[in-house]
Amino acid sequence: MSTPEMVTITVDGREVSVPKGTGVVEAALAVGVEIPVFCYEPRLGPPVGACRMCLCEISPGPPKPQAACTLTAAEGMVVKTALTSEMAAEAQNATLEFILVNHPLDCPVCDKGGECPLQDLTFRYGPGNTRNLFPKRTVEKPIPISPMIALDRERCILCYRCTRFSEAVAEDGQLVPVNRGADTEIATFADEPYRATFSGNVIELCPVGALTSTQYRFEARPWDIQNIPSVCGLCPVGCNTDVTTREGKVKRVLSRNHPEIDEGWLCDKGRFTFPHLLAVDRIKDPLRKAGPRRLEPMGWNDALDQAEAMIRAAGSAIVTALSGTETVEQAYGLAKLLRVGVGAHAAVLPEAIPDALDGYRAPLSSIRDAKTIVVLCDEPVIERAPIVDLWIKAARRNGATVLTEIPEEGIADVVLISDDAERCAWFARDLDAKAAFYLPKTPNGRGVTDAWSAASDGEPTDGEPRLLIISGDDAALDPSVRALAAHADAVIGIGLFEESFRGLCDLVLPGTSYLERDGATVNLEGRLQRQRRAVIAPCPDELAWIAKLAERFDVDLSPHASVVFAELSAKCFGGVSFAEIGEQATLPPRAVSTAPVPNPPSDVLPVGDGLRLITYRPLFSGPAVERTPELAYQSAAGEIQLAPSDARSRGIKTGDTVTVASNGTSLEFRARVARDLPTGAVRIPRADAAGLHDFVEVTR
Repeated sequence: MSTPEMVTITVDGREVSVPKGTGVVEAALAVGVEIPVFCYEPRLGPPVGACRMCLCEISPGPPKPQAACTLTAAEGMVVKTALTSEMAAEAQNATLEFILVNHPLDCPVCDKGGECPLQDLTFRYGPGNTRNLFPKRTVEKPIPISPMIALDRERCILCYRCTRFSEAVAEDGQLVPVNRGADTEIATFADEPYRATFSGNVIELCPVGALTSTQYRFEARPWDIQNIPSVCGLCPVGCNTDVTTREGKVKRVLSRNHPEIDEGWLCDKGRFTFPHLLAVDRIKDPLRKAGPRRLEPMGWNDALDQAEAMIRAAGSAIVTALSGTETVEQAYGLAKLLRVGVGAHAAVLPEAIPDALDGYRAPLSSIRDAKTIVVLCDEPVIERAPIVDLWIKAARRNGATVLTEIPEEGIADVVLISDDAERCAWFARDLDAKAAFYLPKTPNGRGVTDAWSAASDGEPTDGEPRLLIISGDDAALDPSVRALAAHADAVIGIGLFEESFRGLCDLVLPGTSYLERDGATVNLEGRLQRQRRAVIAPCPDELAWIAKLAERFDVDLSPHASVVFAELSAKCFGGVSFAEIGEQATLPPRAVSTAPVPNPPSDVLPVGDGLRLITYRPLFSGPAVERTPELAYQSAAGEIQLAPSDARSRGIKTGDTVTVASNGTSLEFRARVARDLPTGAVRIPRADAAGLHDFVEVTR
């Protein structure tokens, strides 16, 4: 890599050398000088100089203040901020006075109060009193631009951070400025609800209290909350988060920038689904079957007695179905109890990931810098791993070519993304990929599989299970697991919500949410990350009662995650300690694997009339989302996705109502044109596709 050309500039009398092209704002920070900003945010693309808060005296140049955020460092440039320039100080003072002319003085009741850049900069750079003697302009408030976001237009300072995010990062184009001049307002396109996967990011981007969360509105103040650094447990990306709590309850979830994983963005599922912790059907005590679809509470001692009796009666004829939402410590603890304690090795594991993929390990941020991206996914990337979709969009904006099929000619500098592990491993080698990312179905599938395997070397036995143990609500709702339960003599469930296990289990033991436990998970990069307990669960941690049950089978298992992790780490993670994982986990280096690459998957598709049907599980679905009714508007239920060419040939546009027919079944859907879908295929949410098989006819 060539050494960048350096330039030397002077900021408030201090010289600094920076790479050519560095922004003046960043160059000033290099010598400890802060240039105040509102609209400037590097993640949103080129600066727009909208707020004028960064006005500085810069020479050589015109004899007037200039917006520092729009300038790059040049050799010999001299920058004077408000600290050393009367011109800059007067300009910044005037800018703040102008911003505050119609801004309401409602800081005591504003949700941004106490963590508001406008407050902070007004105290530091603004006028000490007001000359405003006329009434401030007021407008209707709040305006619900979605069930999750409220807009107070009178607080808006028109920094355009929100609209730039919508246009240039998420690329949903739904949040726009309307009108001109002093009448400019932020609005949703055609006044439709802001229905986008990443809409909640505009709340954090807003430097004032104009865009606020309806969940957090009037709920807390910065001086009576705690922010716990953790990791989202709802998809395989593992976005870094800050969980805000007050009086033992989660009040909001914020993004926590990990530049290699999420760049500070967070999808609405990770941001808004925390109300599931207080669901009315939350399991707080053990439950036993009291009728065909009835469960009744029981004491912990009786529950552990019953669980022990059921395990002893089944012996080794036990099958464990894991959901992939467990921490590695929970999966390892359950594995030690069953595999070591009673020799029950059979399991339904969430993922089978070839070791060969470790040779193509890279941070997710490498997608942005790729020249060619090959996406081999039947399911939409945004539905499985939403942040990956943002990285792909960033790459496309940087000029990358994004392909949805294997190219006929060789290509260089390719990044491969696939929702099929074997296909990903094979084509990564075949294309000599720079990096390859498999998108798992579950949040911690690889970690759970590795932890289960590390507990014992025993081989599973054949035969029908006498006892089925289901770990997690997602596993309990899986049709294949329910089919297995129908053949078992008894079923034990572990999870959060009664409805998931009602009519299925003989005994149900309470589980915890990812927001309520300490532990480690492995994301789709192969990165080991820490989940930290934000609030106390209404029931004991799984490890606590698994350890008590293990004692009855003479299995030594600690109830503490850090101790269990230390034992597991020596087998799976190179002996790294719990503390060493850190708040921002590092990516392990690429591993040289001698494991054979799986045989290439067959690309021979079935032949039939019509369009090939692909069903998928939408991102905004599942037990946690179902218990957050405000997110119902994000649901993809009733929607069919078509490739652009298939839509054109049928005269179908996004929003049209279409009829889908197959095997005598005819259903109506709302159409959406999806450019990532290959020609000849359609996608329908799995729950909506009942009666549809293989190939379908789509008509307007």
